[in-house]
Amino acid sequence: MCQLPKNVLLILSLFLSTLSFSQTVDNTLVKEANALLQEKVKEYGEIDGKLRAYKKDSLKLQYILDLYKEKKYLEGESYTLNAIGEYCRNTSQYDKAILFHDKALTKAQEAENKQLHVRSLNMLGVVYRRLEDIRKALDYHQEALVLAESIEERTKVVKKSIAVSLNSMGNIYLALEQYDLAIQRFQKSMKIEKSVDNKLGLAINYHNIGYAKEATGDLEGALVDYRESLRYNNEIDSDLGRLICNSTIGRIYIQQEKYQEAVKIITKALKIGEGLRDNFHLSGVYLNLGWVYLELKNYKLAEKFLNEGLELSKEFNLKSAVAEAYMHLSTLSQRQGEFEEALSYREQSYELNEKIRNDQNFRYVNDLIVKNDQERYSQKIENLEKENATVKETLQRNKNIWVTSSVVLAFLAIMIYILYRQRLLNNEKKILTLEQDMLRSQMNPHFVFNSLNSIKQYIISNEQKNAVHYLNKFAKLIRKILDASRVKVVSLSDELETMDLYMSIENIRFSNEINFEVLVDESINLEQIKIPSLVLQPFLENALWHGLSSKKGEKNIKLSVSKTQGDFVTIAIEDNGIGREAAQKIAANKIVKRKSIGITLTKNRLTNFVKGFKNSFTIHFMDLKDQYENPRGTEVVLNIPLR
Repeated sequence: MCQLPKNVLLILSLFLSTLSFSQTVDNTLVKEANALLQEKVKEYGEIDGKLRAYKKDSLKLQYILDLYKEKKYLEGESYTLNAIGEYCRNTSQYDKAILFHDKALTKAQEAENKQLHVRSLNMLGVVYRRLEDIRKALDYHQEALVLAESIEERTKVVKKSIAVSLNSMGNIYLALEQYDLAIQRFQKSMKIEKSVDNKLGLAINYHNIGYAKEATGDLEGALVDYRESLRYNNEIDSDLGRLICNSTIGRIYIQQEKYQEAVKIITKALKIGEGLRDNFHLSGVYLNLGWVYLELKNYKLAEKFLNEGLELSKEFNLKSAVAEAYMHLSTLSQRQGEFEEALSYREQSYELNEKIRNDQNFRYVNDLIVKNDQERYSQKIENLEKENATVKETLQRNKNIWVTSSVVLAFLAIMIYILYRQRLLNNEKKILTLEQDMLRSQMNPHFVFNSLNSIKQYIISNEQKNAVHYLNKFAKLIRKILDASRVKVVSLSDELETMDLYMSIENIRFSNEINFEVLVDESINLEQIKIPSLVLQPFLENALWHGLSSKKGEKNIKLSVSKTQGDFVTIAIEDNGIGREAAQKIAANKIVKRKSIGITLTKNRLTNFVKGFKNSFTIHFMDLKDQYENPRGTEVVLNIPLR
């Protein structure tokens, strides 16, 4: 209905003109549509109960819309326009979906119907989320939430609308990578959906919680939630739900290296998707299938499915899917030895992700979320104060001393709650600031420029093998730094791998004179130990530029990992540099003095990391000396408590 060619419309009109009315539209539809019209039903739930069965038939929806438009039945028009908008959205016709939802919003406002008003706002927010326009999506969902909560009579329909808005706010937190906060919103939405027995809402929330867990590395937890979502989708017989769940379960299998199981379940999703017209989710199925064939080294099929996913994503302007396709194609090109093409794909992926995740957009969204929370808390406080005033007025007639006590206690409770919430907000802001400062520290422009300049020397010297080798290392290091900036903790194994890449790049500038050695106690499971991301880099940087840069002769750095205490992991970084005393003298004689903030940032991040732990961390700097008390280097010993 939303995108029929003119010749088809002409043929259809001629065909309809030759048939009787009873042949075109079934009698049940005519009866139910006219029943609503005669009674001028205003409740969304009653309208939906009569017309829900026709929401997937565009011709019948058009008939209903024409009927209600002719009779000026505003509530019926708003409902039907939203239904057509959903049809367009689920067939990837987003511009038309927005057009119909806008018209539905106008009709709801004319009818002064809050239920339909909230419904239209939420539907617009969903479409803009599909288009990854976070600002508009948040604006519409926030407006819908405020309006829904202002409705005094919380009917089943109103509760569902509040649940939709909460779920959408959770998705905004997902975009901000605030996964704990996102899960909180999804759980609140799920509680409402359970109270109204809405299985579709439960399926959606379970899937969103699974996505948040997957993003934080909890693959088993994510798999449990994805399967629970699939169970609900099977109960309501939703092909779209089965498509989404099978695809994401397959993605988990890929990460768990269960490739054959992944192929089987994603192929099942593809068969379902080809019968639908939802290109938003179908593009993800193609990309997941291309990814698993990439891991199986079936490069021909991998390229086929990745390119199909890429073309579909480009056609419907699905930016995140395009960025993901470029990243997989980069890996494919690299494995096939096409390094220039691999680098080009990777650059396009990073560039597109930056556009999606630009700082202004995130600051705007974060500010609105904080503002929304503060407004809601202010409203709660205002309501509580009104209740207290009523109680005080009623009980004051009896001059009961407990009235005063109750008011004071209530006021104190409110103040404590406000202070507690403010403290949480300040702490969240501090965490975000620390992580941003950490990323800026690691992505120092001088480091990036000098590294690329060093690699350029290999190119000028026609050392192509070395140039490609270190360029790959540099690209992998930058990717790891960017990936690390999106998570709070990483495994110790991943951290050591990142530090090895960092030392490889820095060693170019030292003409590969530095001997970097990593020693790990065999009894330690590096994958199970979690530490803040990039926490070791400032100590290695200090060893390089303060300890070894001015030293002549052999230059060594040794990083060792051990468990000297039961509840701690000990990481020691030892260099054979000139020592801290000599380094401070050199720094004091420099004309331009720069204050290093790397160690201070690291201490602040570790302080935040160990909150709630039984033990705290310790950092010891030790000056190493030989038998004649001459400096022979520096050792930093970092003791980090285990969970």
